[in-house]
Amino acid sequence: MKIGLVVNPVAGLGGAVGLKGTDGPETVAEALRRGAVAQAGPRTRRAFARLADRVPGAAITVAPGAQGADWLAGLDLSVTIVPLPAPTGSAQDTRGAVLALRQCDLIVFAGGDGTARDVAATRADRAGLLGIPCGVKMHSGVFAVSPEAAGAALADLVANPDSLRWDDTCEIMDIDEDILRAGRLVPRLYGLARVPRLRARIQAAKGGPRQDAQAALAGAAAEIARQMQPGTLYLIGPGTSAGAVMQAAGHRPTLLGTDALLNGRVLARDAGSKDLESLAQDRPVKIILGVTGRQGFLLGRGNQTISDRLIAQAGRDGLIVLATAEKLDALAQPVLWVDTGDPALDAALSGFVQVHTGQRQRRMMRIGAAA
Repeated sequence: MKIGLVVNPVAGLGGAVGLKGTDGPETVAEALRRGAVAQAGPRTRRAFARLADRVPGAAITVAPGAQGADWLAGLDLSVTIVPLPAPTGSAQDTRGAVLALRQCDLIVFAGGDGTARDVAATRADRAGLLGIPCGVKMHSGVFAVSPEAAGAALADLVANPDSLRWDDTCEIMDIDEDILRAGRLVPRLYGLARVPRLRARIQAAKGGPRQDAQAALAGAAAEIARQMQPGTLYLIGPGTSAGAVMQAAGHRPTLLGTDALLNGRVLARDAGSKDLESLAQDRPVKIILGVTGRQGFLLGRGNQTISDRLIAQAGRDGLIVLATAEKLDALAQPVLWVDTGDPALDAALSGFVQVHTGQRQRRMMRIGAAA
């Protein structure tokens, strides 16, 4: 099997600073102005370090520079670099790299849903895809659950290519970022992709809760709001489930960003990670989270404004999770995944958590490190 790699160096850049994504050079510039730090390259290296550890000398064909080769330097891999023009900083860079990798059987890409669209639209007809999750929006079903899971999957494929089976029906989903920033979540199906069947290492495409579950959600949210402790900073994560707690506390939720409450008062709306970290200094912190439909992600999908520092400060006991029973029943796997960007923190969060499914209703769920 011939494996190719392309990295979108700016994927996920806007996540921690509250920009909901990084489509377009203007958004990239704004993310950098706000102090965003690129994550796609380091996450790519984590994935391929796992491959190099398990299958030393594995052959990889890569795009040059920050689009691939830079992040594999020094790893025990056999790397072939394809020549490409100088990068333009646009989606054309990804498309050009995929065209140069058209002889590959499997294209590994680091990015989010926008990158997945570009790769899927440009790949050879029968080429498979495997995404290293690096974006803000990752609704598509082509991503591994973590960089380490991607690397472990690649190691299995390289070591046992005859065992490979394909799924040709994985959805490529994306959301218009301008609509997203306006507060509306409108996912669209852009096509189907060919993805290796890798059991628990591939996330599901995102789904949503049934509308008749909203009464149970409102009851759970009202109970959480009543139990808020004085002097504790509550970070309300994105999504309708977490947003229901803001509504129960008498405030309008951001829905697609992170809000902060202290003693019933809103301290920040749609805040970036640095502002939230400043508010959290010298205070106990609790984080209110929903669950990503079908995928089961608790942290690391759409809520990157809640930084690993804040998560560590809250700890597993400081996570308040609510989701309807219907959503939990529909999960692709009975696990709530965390992918904070810090493998040690992911491991520390692993264990069990109570999920509020309705008023005075709880369900124990396992938190798993997406590794």
